[in-house]
Amino acid sequence: MELEDKIAVVTGGSRGVGRGIVLRLIEEGAKVTFCYEANKSAADEVLNEIKTKKGIGFAQKVDVSKRSEVQSFIDNVIGKFGRLDILVSNAGIQRHGSFIEHKEEDWHRVLDVDLTGVFNCGQIAARIMIKQKYGKIINISSRMYFGAVNVVSYSAAKAGIVGLTKSMAMELGPYNINVNCIAPGAIETEMAAAMPAGFREERIAVTPLRRFGLPEEIGHAVVFLASEKAAFITGEVLHITGGLYG
Repeated sequence: MELEDKIAVVTGGSRGVGRGIVLRLIEEGAKVTFCYEANKSAADEVLNEIKTKKGIGFAQKVDVSKRSEVQSFIDNVIGKFGRLDILVSNAGIQRHGSFIEHKEEDWHRVLDVDLTGVFNCGQIAARIMIKQKYGKIINISSRMYFGAVNVVSYSAAKAGIVGLTKSMAMELGPYNINVNCIAPGAIETEMAAAMPAGFREERIAVTPLRRFGLPEEIGHAVVFLASEKAAFITGEVLHITGGLYG
């Protein structure tokens, strides 16, 4: 297994892409602690799946925008395992509305969770990884960092993640810490399933591979970037979009 006995943390791991990442890390032998913000039943379902795979996994309720909650979360991981090898910052939310009509409170909440959350988790984890002289940090952005209609705060946050990733990679590289970013396109999640049929068909039609991606396909990329096969890759953005850009 690629990641046997590695200690991994995944934010937003109870549903969708996060769930796919957690389960792929477990399948590759990692011990995974993931956090969720609200949906305990979804988190419990993931924990049950981990048990069926005979893996080791734990969950904690965390709002990644709150520094103290992230610190407590990472402290618990270190208390349980003594180290942290892999961080996947996946937690994120969306708020819809045109640029002109976008509410200020929605702007702040999305930036707090989607961008400041990545900063909080990355900085706290990096301080541990620097002492270890080893670490893999993978930040989840989105194809929408190129810009998108009616999700201005989400696009801005995801663009910020790209810049943050590159800056982190430059500063943390001397400590043997790899920092990379994944930018997914349309992925089969609960949110995608709720899309109006016409909009969904439109997205598929403009995607060269003519389908949505699967959460586990993002998980495959995370496993690669967290493995020693990617030891000389840092500061990169891996687009997993089925060929759809812009």
